[in-house]
Amino acid sequence: MLEFISQNLATIVISAVVFAVIVLDIVYLVRKKKQGKNICGCSGCNGCSGCNGMCSKGSDK
Repeated sequence: MLEFISQNLATIVISAVVFAVIVLDIVYLVRKKKQGKNICGCSGCNGCSGCNGMCSKGSDK
């Protein structure tokens, strides 16, 4: 087991960092959505066709 870890340490570390970044991004998006801010990048206008109606209502401050 220790041999496997030592041979693949770089892959394990890089995978852990990528996983952490993904988790932090998801947490950020969930918090923004709960605050009522847009998460798709549009300005929150009624004609927001770029989000296909998926934008949450509110202003992106």
